[in-house]
Amino acid sequence: MSTAIELRGLSKHFGEVRAVDGLDLEIADGEFFSMLGPSGSGKTTVLRLIAGFEQPTNGTITLGGEDVSGRPSFARDVNTVFQDYAIFPHMSVRQNVEYGLRVKRVPRAERRKRAEHALETVRLAGYDDRRPHQLSGGQRQRVALARALVNRPKVLLLDEPLGALDLQLRREMQIELKEIQRDVGITFVFVTHDQEEALTMSDRIAVFNNGRIEQLATPVQLYEHPASAFVAGFVGTSNLLQGEVAEQLVGAEGTFVIRPEKVTMTAPEAAPAAGDGTCVARGVVREVVYLGATTHSVVDLDAGVTLTVSHQNADKTIDAALERRDHPVALVWQRDNLVPLGGPRPGPVASPEEERA
Repeated sequence: MSTAIELRGLSKHFGEVRAVDGLDLEIADGEFFSMLGPSGSGKTTVLRLIAGFEQPTNGTITLGGEDVSGRPSFARDVNTVFQDYAIFPHMSVRQNVEYGLRVKRVPRAERRKRAEHALETVRLAGYDDRRPHQLSGGQRQRVALARALVNRPKVLLLDEPLGALDLQLRREMQIELKEIQRDVGITFVFVTHDQEEALTMSDRIAVFNNGRIEQLATPVQLYEHPASAFVAGFVGTSNLLQGEVAEQLVGAEGTFVIRPEKVTMTAPEAAPAAGDGTCVARGVVREVVYLGATTHSVVDLDAGVTLTVSHQNADKTIDAALERRDHPVALVWQRDNLVPLGGPRPGPVASPEEERA
């Protein structure tokens, strides 16, 4: 597969601040690629460098095999969709979508044809004559997307475009954006701090931290096999076992991650024996949090660490789960579900009977 974007040794300094620090990255043609990270991690600066809104301190930016590091934004075959949409309120939907083509002096008939096709692509056929104030937030977002797509760029850059939408609409637009990207077949580079957005839409995700990529992986790899404590904590909820706690509960030195949904909570007397691939820890439920589809239980373990347990609310009532607060429990998980950070996966621990033998 050919490369749409290649960054080599890319850095951007603002005084003493290294917003981007020696970044190497390749993004394939037709890929939905997300840059995920907290505020100040460098992801938006990288997007602006690719777009040409900022010039790099060091390094090169290659688009479609051409070095564009010194080119201004209008000379790069990319378009950007921003969070605030930047739609002209005095223009109709069609006029907004055609605007870039008018600037390029594309003939009127061609403009109309391409604008209609772009609106069909984003599911807005028939909305040509409406004004922005007559549209919902999701429709305005799609107008901004159509205005970018109508220019047929090789790369579409999206700077947190769903941030202004409410939760339900944002989730609907996540699915629509992915479907649109598959339909048009161009490279999407999506910037977000929302892990759910990144996991839902992306072919690959780069997790940013302090101007560098902490991990680059597919959504499944990123969630199931985080490369560091930062990634484990930023992408989803994680339980961290390290130091003496890891030696006691895992039987191995190092740092390990176990996801809350991989842990089962049971009554102490019903817990299986540790060993033969099973870990068992005892503690007291400090808090129970009902989240609709799931319930999270926060458990203070006797080993001196706090773990979170998550389970689906498949039963008609969760009263029993809510009543576990302040009750002793046992937590059980399989050793195969432990993810080691910076070391080999731990082997099985002998049962008490095997140790005595």
